[in-house]
Amino acid sequence: MVAARNTHSIDRWCHERVLLQRGLLRIAGVDEVGRGPLAGPVVAAAAMLPAQWIRDGMPAALAGLNDSKQLSEEQREAFFRLLTHSEGMRYAVAQVDAGVIDRINILQASHRAMNAALAGLNPPPEHVLVDGRPVGSMKFPQTALVKGDTLSYSIAAASVLAKVIRDRLMLDFDRLYPAYGFATHKGYGTPEHLAALQHQGPCPIHRRSFAPLKLQQLDLFGHALVGPA
Repeated sequence: MVAARNTHSIDRWCHERVLLQRGLLRIAGVDEVGRGPLAGPVVAAAAMLPAQWIRDGMPAALAGLNDSKQLSEEQREAFFRLLTHSEGMRYAVAQVDAGVIDRINILQASHRAMNAALAGLNPPPEHVLVDGRPVGSMKFPQTALVKGDTLSYSIAAASVLAKVIRDRLMLDFDRLYPAYGFATHKGYGTPEHLAALQHQGPCPIHRRSFAPLKLQQLDLFGHALVGPA
């Protein structure tokens, strides 16, 4: 593939390049998707892009890679196909389901998913670029970057992988539990989703530690019932 010139004002290789200059070749980006929804798992991905890309520039077909939230579904799917079929690319994905989220809280569940994704990389990374704040439980040397999915191609790749996988999981859940509209809102607390919750009550993939599920549920007659702690 022909390398493309970076026409963006942000150099999304700058953090990787510093590590490469220190002699580190296995640099992973890690990101999670799904902290905020009322239902479904939190999904994390770890992406280790080829060191040649850091040296020579991003392949032209991937030059527009960015934070998954800033891409359309069509763009995410296209980048997902390219990333997962690129020679020298290493990646792994992990998820933590709603039951575990309720038991250990969403922050710890996100960290667990990140660590599991990193553990799936073979060979393991020498350094990790983390989206957001540092992960205390991480076993690898790390650099935390706030809004890292817009600052690093490695984190952006992880963001896209995690988002596409989680969206596909929510489509599967929509077929299992069609009354909630998971295919549309992916578990987030939209008016449609909240209305379905009020009418149907929670299903097995709902996070019962999240408001409004934690605070109260409405019975068929509109009386407030105390939900699970």
